Amino acid sequence: MKLSPWRRALLAMSSLLIALGLPAPAMAVYAPNYVPINGAGSTWAANAINQWISAVHQNSIRVDYSAGGSSDGRQRFLQKTVDFAASDIPFQQRPTDGSSPENPAPGSYAYMPIVAGGTSFMYNLKIAGRQVTNLRLSGEVLAKIFTGGITRWDDAAIKADNPGLTMPAVKVVPVIRSDGSGSSAQFSLWMQAAYPQIWSSFCSSRGCGNGAASFWPSFSGAISKSGDLGVASHVAQTYSEGAIGYVQYSYAKNASFPVVKMLNAAGYYVEPTPLNVAVALQKAEIESNPDPAVYLTQNLRNVYTYTDPRVYPMSSYSYFILPTVVSGNFSEAKGATLAAFSTYFECEGQQQAPDLGYSPLPRNLVEASFKQIEKIPGAPKGGRPPLESCNNPTFTADGHNRLADIAPQPQACDKKGPAQCTKGTGGKQNQDTPVNQAAAAANNSGAGTGTANPSGGASAGPAPSLSYDPLTDQYVGAGNGRGGGDPNVAAVPIAMPSGTGWSGSQTLMLIAGLITLALVLGPGIVSWMLRRRQ
Repeated sequence: MKLSPWRRALLAMSSLLIALGLPAPAMAVYAPNYVPINGAGSTWAANAINQWISAVHQNSIRVDYSAGGSSDGRQRFLQKTVDFAASDIPFQQRPTDGSSPENPAPGSYAYMPIVAGGTSFMYNLKIAGRQVTNLRLSGEVLAKIFTGGITRWDDAAIKADNPGLTMPAVKVVPVIRSDGSGSSAQFSLWMQAAYPQIWSSFCSSRGCGNGAASFWPSFSGAISKSGDLGVASHVAQTYSEGAIGYVQYSYAKNASFPVVKMLNAAGYYVEPTPLNVAVALQKAEIESNPDPAVYLTQNLRNVYTYTDPRVYPMSSYSYFILPTVVSGNFSEAKGATLAAFSTYFECEGQQQAPDLGYSPLPRNLVEASFKQIEKIPGAPKGGRPPLESCNNPTFTADGHNRLADIAPQPQACDKKGPAQCTKGTGGKQNQDTPVNQAAAAANNSGAGTGTANPSGGASAGPAPSLSYDPLTDQYVGAGNGRGGGDPNVAAVPIAMPSGTGWSGSQTLMLIAGLITLALVLGPGIVSWMLRRRQ
C-alpha cells in the first residue's frame, strides 16, 4: 500500500520518538482504527460495564450498551442484533420458568466472566420516623418475604433476627423484577438449594420448576419493576416505606440506601461488600470442561453453605457472551474492538470494581478469560499480556485472591444472638441506627467488641478502606499502595494510551516531530523549488 507523504512523515516521526525513548503521538497510537460495537443484557453488571465504556472512550473505542436484562441480552445475541451480550446466567436451553428455549449454534459463542458481586436486598424502613440502616434477616425470612409467606415487618421471625430493633407494624412490600433477569435466576437457584420446600410450594401453582427462574412469578402484595434500576428507584421513593427489593449492591450504594445483612452458614449477618464476596467465591466451582456450552460457568452450591464467618451467601459472577465466528453484522474489525475492550476490563477495569460495589475477578478467571478473548474473530492471537503485568487488585504472586486474604472477620455483634450492631450498611454506612437497651447491654458486655474470629478471641477491627490512587495507579488499602506494602503484589498497569493536558514531554515530542518533518519533507521541498526556478 502506497503511503501519503503525511502518513510517511507520521511514521518517521513515531520511529524517531520511540528511538528517543518518548511516547509516540496519539495519531500513531490509534492505528488500529477501532470500529464501534454494541451489546445488551444484564442490569446487574451494567454499572461496571458503563464505567468501563466511559473509560475506554478516550482511547477511540466506542461501545454502546443497552441494559435490558440478561434474558433480553441473550435473545438479542441469538438474533444477531448485538455484537456481545452480558448475562448473569448461561443460555437456558431447557428453561423451567415458562420462557422460550435458547438454542445457540454450537461453537458460535464463548462465556467470559467479567466481574463478581453480591445480589443485595435494598429496603426502605423507618422506626418512629427514623430510617433503619442496620436490618438483619435470615435466608429463610428472605425466602418467605419473596414468596408471600411473610407480609408484616413486625413478624416474629423478623423480630428474632433484630433483637435490637422495635419492628414497626408496617406491611412488607416485595419489589421483584418484571423482566427476564439474571438476578431473579440467581435468587431462585439459591432458594432451591437452601429452602427447596418453600420454593416448590411457591412454584406449585405458578408453572416454575427446578431450574433458574429468570422471570420471577408474581404474587399478591408484590410490585414488579424492570431492571435493577427500576427496582432500586421504586424502593428509594418516599412513598415506598416498607418496600424491599433485590438489586446488585452498587445500586443501593448509588441510591444512598441500606442493604440487609444476610445470615450466613457460620451464623453471622454479613453485608455484600467486595471483600465478603471475594471470600464467598473461593468456594465457587468453575466448569473446566472445554465444551464452550459450559466452560467457565459457575456452580454456587458450596458458596451457599461455606462456613467462613465473612461469607455473603448470594455472591456470583456475571459474564460476557462472546461471538467466536463471523456472522450477521459481526466482523473481524468489530472483533478487534471487542477484544481490546475485554482485555482492558479484565485487568485495568477491575481496579474500579470495588468502588462501584463489585468484587474484582481472581487470577485464575482472568487467565481463562484471556484464552476466551483469543477466540473472538479479529482478536490478536497469542498476543495477550502476561498476567504479571495485569493491574488487577486481587492478584498475588502465589495465586491467592488478595481481597479475600485481607477481608476482616465480622464484628461479634453481627453474630446471631442478643446483640445487634448499630453501623449502617450499603449507601448508609455513615448513618448508625440505635439499638434497644437489651441489645446495647449485650454489646457492652463484650459481644460487640473487636471482631469475631472463627477460632475464638478477637481479630482486627473494621474493614480496610480500599480506593483507587491515581498517583501510584494502584488500588490501595490495608497493606497496599502508599499505606504499606504487600511483597506478593506485583501489579503493573495495563492502560490504554491516552493523555490530557500539555507536559514537557509533549513539548519535546513537538520539537522532535518538527525536526523529523523537516528531515522527511525538506529535501522534497528544496527539490521542487529548484525545479520551479529551472
